[in-house]
Amino acid sequence: MKKAFDGKVRPREFQESDLVIRKILQIQKDHRGKWTPNYEGPYVVKKALSGGALILTRMDEEELPLPVNSDTVKKFYA
Repeated sequence: MKKAFDGKVRPREFQESDLVIRKILQIQKDHRGKWTPNYEGPYVVKKALSGGALILTRMDEEELPLPVNSDTVKKFYA
């Protein structure tokens, strides 16, 4: 079963200067309920580190303080 599952999984690979959006992890309840946005961004990938970590910058070249796991982002097509 593991072999069948692993054969269908496509690894996510990000390059420098890719546009991505980041998943908002809900720590607190939002008053908007189900209308709360799920993603924020777009961000630019500044550097892709080993192990799936990404260093992101905003569109105005301001770098985010912490690296982000690549599981919490997806590509943004503009």
